[in-house]
Amino acid sequence: MAVHEIAVISGIDTHTDFHQAAVIDTVGRHLATEQFETTDDGYMQLLEWLASHGEILAVGMEGTGSYGAELARFLPGNGLTVIEADRPDRKARRANGKSDPVDAYAAATAVLSGRATGTPKTRDRIVEAIRALRVVRNSAVKARTQVINQIRTLMVSATSEVRDKLRGLPTKALIDTLARSRPTGSPDDPAYTVKVALHRLARRYQVLDDEIRDAEAETGPLVTQAAPRLVALPGVGPETAGQLLETAGDNPEHLRSEASFAHLCAASPISASSGRTHRHRLNRGGDRQANKALHTIVLVRMKYDPRTQQYVSRRTAEGMSKMEIIRCLKRFAAREIYRLLPHPQITSEQLCPTT
Repeated sequence: MAVHEIAVISGIDTHTDFHQAAVIDTVGRHLATEQFETTDDGYMQLLEWLASHGEILAVGMEGTGSYGAELARFLPGNGLTVIEADRPDRKARRANGKSDPVDAYAAATAVLSGRATGTPKTRDRIVEAIRALRVVRNSAVKARTQVINQIRTLMVSATSEVRDKLRGLPTKALIDTLARSRPTGSPDDPAYTVKVALHRLARRYQVLDDEIRDAEAETGPLVTQAAPRLVALPGVGPETAGQLLETAGDNPEHLRSEASFAHLCAASPISASSGRTHRHRLNRGGDRQANKALHTIVLVRMKYDPRTQQYVSRRTAEGMSKMEIIRCLKRFAAREIYRLLPHPQITSEQLCPTT
């Protein structure tokens, strides 16, 4: 058989500076492995190397959302099908060892066997822009929380002179008071240095607060542009909508159904029934940040949405606990949100079912 007639499958183990590629045939025989740089020239050399082995049926790749993000954009742009492959489980690693060629072959074998079937996120449209801005906001929020915690910790051990002036102040007033302060004294005086530290932490808090507001001002219009009907849902704001869009990606069509989206968001309760007891427990898998966004939406609806309040009352009368009701509401919210994600293949009948 001529080389160009051979059908092969590739696997790629991605890293910061180099990608390890491997090729197998359709019966799983190892044909070749090679390392390529993570540059434009390296990607082109990889493409030519793959084509030299025959017809590429698919490329299994680890790390499509991190080290392999650019390669996951490059290969589909040149006509190749990329499938996201998870790293081998621990049992397989213990049996076969760990190296870049072994991982590359494992990715190819996972595609051949059907264990790897995921479609990677495209990361080339508006949702990727939202994700980048949310990275800045989220890190600033964490840093701001750390700062206010440090301020309150210093206040606990400060002198009574400092504590009495700041005791009982709400956060905004506390930050404004400390930022306006002008400590005076000797550097070797602990009371003075504590005042200086509190002043500097308050200034840092204000800088982070401005950074968060700027990020939110940039993210909000993008979220509304990407999914205007999603933001219009009860209980859904730009922050929760942005997280759910980020979880689904720029190509939510890679999710097979609303059930797969619910599973991705860890909103598909797991059966925990036994004997005469019929119940479901929390699903601890999936994207925990997406699950947190659904939880926030549900809590807001339970407080302000009449339809949700009626549902809670009915389920409570049936004997369900509050946590079980929240899990059901998360599942309903995931179904509703999936239908409003910007996936082009969904018809109007699917968005507004008659039954």
